Amino acid sequence: MTPMHRPSFALTVETGPGTVRLHVTGDLDYETTEELVGAVRPRLTGRPAPDDLHLDFAALSTCDSTGLSGLLLIHRLAGAHGTRLHLDNRPRFLERFLEITGTLEHLTAPPGEEPPGQAEDPERQPGAV
Repeated sequence: MTPMHRPSFALTVETGPGTVRLHVTGDLDYETTEELVGAVRPRLTGRPAPDDLHLDFAALSTCDSTGLSGLLLIHRLAGAHGTRLHLDNRPRFLERFLEITGTLEHLTAPPGEEPPGQAEDPERQPGAV
């Protein structure tokens, strides 16, 4: 395990055959989201890309709109590399935040299965969230 620390944020990374698991501790917000995306990106671009990427939120304290934007970006990156994204141990506040924003089903749907009404517009150009 490799720990990464910031005063209100920490990541612990575990890797195994075909799997990467990041334990997210603290606040996922404007100041920390880039660190999470930065930790995920190289793990998805390695060869071969992992089959599964688990983000474990058991110790998550808060998540703001920037954190949500980061999760959407990670979802897109994982899908582009054929990796299944798992949002494990979601605290109730995160579950509710994802429900309110209409992103829960999108982020937790199996790859290739967009929830009803969530299919991407074919005219949409890829870009930052």
